Amino acid sequence: QVQLVESGGGLVQPGGSLRLSCAASGFIFSAYAMSWYRQTPGKERELVATVSHGDSDIITTNYVDSVKGRFTISRDNTKKMVYLQMNSLKPEDTAVYYCHARPVYGGYGGPYWGQGTQVTVSS
Repeated sequence: QVQLVESGGGLVQPGGSLRLSCAASGFIFSAYAMSWYRQTPGKERELVATVSHGDSDIITTNYVDSVKGRFTISRDNTKKMVYLQMNSLKPEDTAVYYCHARPVYGGYGGPYWGQGTQVTVSS
């Protein structure tokens, strides 16, 4: 059974930090690029950050412009975990954050979504 389980969301003041975690199971984790998306009511889901699959020695990351320099995505292939370190948080970062897995090879299942974790940035 495929599962992506997010944790680490919550309420934080502007300028604060949070670390989101995503625990993956039920699929070959290293064969998937992992991403974090976010969504606010009435808006489309937005791609926030992506880390490349774990089968290569070269790991690449990409970020939406609005979070560059503040957020860091990382993965631990041994633990099958993905993280999003969020620093210098702003009220506009408030959203439900979703973990996403996309296969990089043909014939693999997915993509897969987690259930989301709420992040609220407010004083």
